[in-house]
Amino acid sequence: MAALRSLGPLLCLWALRLPAPPAGTGAAARGLDVASYRERVRAMFYHAYEHYLESAFPYDELRPLTCDGQDTWGSFSLTLIDALDTLLILGNVSEFQRVVNVLQEGVDFDIDVNASVFETNIRVVGGLLSAHLLSKKAGVEVEVGWPCSGPLLRMAEEAARKLLPAFQTPTGMPYGTVNLLHGVNPGETPVTCTAGIGTFIVEFATLSHLTGDPVFEDVARKALKALWKNRSDIGLVGNHIDVLTAKWVAQDSGIGAGVDSYFEYLVKGAILLQDKELMSMFLEYNKAIKNYTKFDDWYLWVQMYKGTVSMPVFQSLEAYWPGLQSLIGDVDNAMRTFLNYYTVWKQFGGLPEFYNIPQGYTVDKREGYPLRPELIESAMYLYRATRDPTLLELGRDAVESIEKISKVDCGFATIKDLRDHRLDNRMESFFLAETVKYLYLLFDPDNFIHNDGSVFDVVLTPYGECVLNAGGYIFNTEAHPIDPAALHCCRKRKEEQWEVEDLMREFYSLKKNKKFTLKRAADHGEGESAKDPEDAPSEKGGETRNSKKSSHSLLSCPSQSFNSKLAVLGQVFLDNN
Repeated sequence: MAALRSLGPLLCLWALRLPAPPAGTGAAARGLDVASYRERVRAMFYHAYEHYLESAFPYDELRPLTCDGQDTWGSFSLTLIDALDTLLILGNVSEFQRVVNVLQEGVDFDIDVNASVFETNIRVVGGLLSAHLLSKKAGVEVEVGWPCSGPLLRMAEEAARKLLPAFQTPTGMPYGTVNLLHGVNPGETPVTCTAGIGTFIVEFATLSHLTGDPVFEDVARKALKALWKNRSDIGLVGNHIDVLTAKWVAQDSGIGAGVDSYFEYLVKGAILLQDKELMSMFLEYNKAIKNYTKFDDWYLWVQMYKGTVSMPVFQSLEAYWPGLQSLIGDVDNAMRTFLNYYTVWKQFGGLPEFYNIPQGYTVDKREGYPLRPELIESAMYLYRATRDPTLLELGRDAVESIEKISKVDCGFATIKDLRDHRLDNRMESFFLAETVKYLYLLFDPDNFIHNDGSVFDVVLTPYGECVLNAGGYIFNTEAHPIDPAALHCCRKRKEEQWEVEDLMREFYSLKKNKKFTLKRAADHGEGESAKDPEDAPSEKGGETRNSKKSSHSLLSCPSQSFNSKLAVLGQVFLDNN
């Protein structure tokens, strides 16, 4: 019963976030065959996944036009890590188990590779953490002490430790790139995009809670707060900042590329950790965003200090925003913005990277669609909240467009130009991690991911009972689901370890002094909060074995000189542009 009680606050939170859908709505209202589209999405996944295994593994990604592979973000067999939890969501436990073994045997992080700190975190650390927490559900024989130990958790921790040198800056904001063997290169640029600084709290806090090492959550929080401290007087943040001096290099402010997942992680971090401060920070940003960047349910780019419009464009990466709005209960505004974005999809059969809002057309050299998930992601969240059949129609249109334009013999290719449907020889790993996953979940209302808390598993660990799989999964920005209840499974282990250490100290002190005292034990109770400050707020919520339930773009920050107005996805926008 204690375990059930511990879910109460998060069950209430989720109920507040997603209002009950109105009666009589749904797929049947417009005759869309949900089961048929679900199976088509499943077929899409296996067409891409099997060709990756046949033609590209162990490289990071598939090149679908030439039926071979390439390393892109390191050399991690990245598509395999990114696709792992999607396998379980599709119900393929046997392949999940096989891939777990392959990854344990084949992935090595002790390599001389310059890796994106942001991408390695969201794809590798996030993918491994999610797979670790889903392992028991997938029938993997877990070791004693799980979920507080396990081979995938150790791999995630190893990868995250390789990223820690990037955070060793005067501001606490990380460099964008780190060498996995040698740390930060001496000549590394100190300019990092905002999202590349503020997109760690979900993965790093999860690591800290599971391993008992506070360093990960500490550096993630410090980076978040550094961005908050350096916002402008009108409450906005820019696009790129110097992590050594905290000076803004690119001062365009918006909700899209270079900034997006910073806002996303304030909301998701707040829900995952039940952290009022993080939510308060987002709500303040949200006021400024509405005041300065919102026009007729579109969001433009503005100068961060003046609020004047600098780019009247919609970027495809901004399409995550309606889903994020749904998580804070702002469903009406979310739907209006979603419908704006959906009109762009209907115009081109996909979302171009940049769309000029006043002209109603693509921006030169930004006409491509690399099969991004963001609009589908928002549709999934909003459909859970409203059951509006329009959202299923977006899913239908996405399936039809991707199959018609992007499908080739060896997988699905990036659309280089939505105007003439030319293709590019790349299939990003997020296609299997995010795009297919969100499509499948949109068409699969009974998937375990959508669990409302009515069923759950009670796992017996050496440290007490632990409630898992009750729902409320938090998706990281690469769509890797994190079970929030798991963060409360391992706290007891940490505290008991300290109790044993104290008992041993007292034992040896007794032998030495011939005298026994309880004073050290009493003092230690005060010292715990200093040793592990993130535990203090959690203790107010109830017992230490508390298990809770909760409710939820893609970006790269390239190394380059930033004498530019704005740099997005490797493209530099000079002042004279």
